[in-house]
Amino acid sequence: MVNSKKKTKNHRILGIYVRLCQGKIINKRDEADKYEVDERSIQRDIDDIRAFLAEQATLGIADVRGVEYIRSQKGFLMTGNEDKFLNNGEILAITMILLESRAFTKKEIVSILDKVVAKCVSYKNRKMVEALIANEQFHYVELSSISFIQDKIWNIGTAIKSSSLMKISYRKQAEDNGLVERMIEPLAIMFSEYYFYLIANIVRLDEESGIIQQIHQYPAVFRIDRIQFYQIMDVKFKIPYSDRFQEGEFRKRVQFMYPGELIKIQFKYMGKSPEAVLDRLPTAQIIKQVDGEYTIEAEVYGKGVVMWLLSQGEAVELLKPVSMREQIITTLTGMISRYK
Repeated sequence: MVNSKKKTKNHRILGIYVRLCQGKIINKRDEADKYEVDERSIQRDIDDIRAFLAEQATLGIADVRGVEYIRSQKGFLMTGNEDKFLNNGEILAITMILLESRAFTKKEIVSILDKVVAKCVSYKNRKMVEALIANEQFHYVELSSISFIQDKIWNIGTAIKSSSLMKISYRKQAEDNGLVERMIEPLAIMFSEYYFYLIANIVRLDEESGIIQQIHQYPAVFRIDRIQFYQIMDVKFKIPYSDRFQEGEFRKRVQFMYPGELIKIQFKYMGKSPEAVLDRLPTAQIIKQVDGEYTIEAEVYGKGVVMWLLSQGEAVELLKPVSMREQIITTLTGMISRYK
């Protein structure tokens, strides 16, 4: 049986070791006060940790970590584990993406970035990284309609994982106070253009037979911040493996998260960078090229692609389908009339 004194020492060493692994500075005086021992005891603890790390390296476990005294910080720091942290470039890239997304409230983004820096950046780089992102963080502007959604995302994620039906109350438009009720099979959570979306099949349930009937042949798209109420049901759904939802394939074919049937479009591109078109429409293929004009085909879901086609101005002419071409002509005619 381990006596109380030895147990206390073991806990103290483990506590110091864990915080060293987290990249924290260990000050002998602070630790002595915390554990109510003298500084020599803390020094022996650190020596024991050093001996342990050296032994691991001798045994061929490739543990190259050590514990060094950093005079400027007046404490001990674990070295040799820098590859376990994000480097400056990686952390800046991640934080810039998070800030640029504007997907969170100001309170949420500050909390997330604080945790990312604290857990993923080495101690010696922390102040530099904090200084580099401080201005962006200070001037971060949250979206006018955004709300706290982290718990909602997690709960929906558990429903997806467990294949549980959900009931939701959904506000379709920002200016519309009315709610619609839907029963859905949640399939995936995706992010696009500032918002998180739930991809789901709208269904009806025959409670007597337990039969679930899918209403549309294509998935619906719900902005998660517009889901006002939701209930995860005890009813499970099953989708054949061959019909499983594949986020990557869906993302290739959907523009601005506008749902709809899968259609094939064909258009001419007269701009300077066909590569930009191929990046925007991952299913796009150049089928003809004549004198700087590219004929391109792509598969897309719904009519969200119309917004992108219109944004290209004179660089694009839609050829097929004819119904979508007529829709664009009607839209352009209406736009021109506003400027007369």
